[in-house]
Amino acid sequence: MVNRTRNSCIHFDVTEEESKMIQIKMKQLNTKNRSAFLRKRAIDGYVIKIDYSNVKKCTIELNKVGVKINYIAKKINSSNQVFHEDIIELKKLLTDVLTLQKSILEK
Repeated sequence: MVNRTRNSCIHFDVTEEESKMIQIKMKQLNTKNRSAFLRKRAIDGYVIKIDYSNVKKCTIELNKVGVKINYIAKKINSSNQVFHEDIIELKKLLTDVLTLQKSILEK
């Protein structure tokens, strides 16, 4: 044991379902050594980090549009009037959302 190459231990728990999924993937690769399989996946596996900041901005802008539409609907229901300024603001909000969506899709 003194001359072991791998002398650092990593331990983690999995559910029964996760364990079965690991076994299935091991069978697909025709390997029986779980340690080697998990080590290979941990070292050589892909790490994908997705930046959702633009999507969050778009969601905030869409929420503003929804709030404005509700505000206009309440005004219409209570007074049977639509104010020109409200429509202009709504158009601006929609333009902001469309601009943001285009920038997201271009990336």
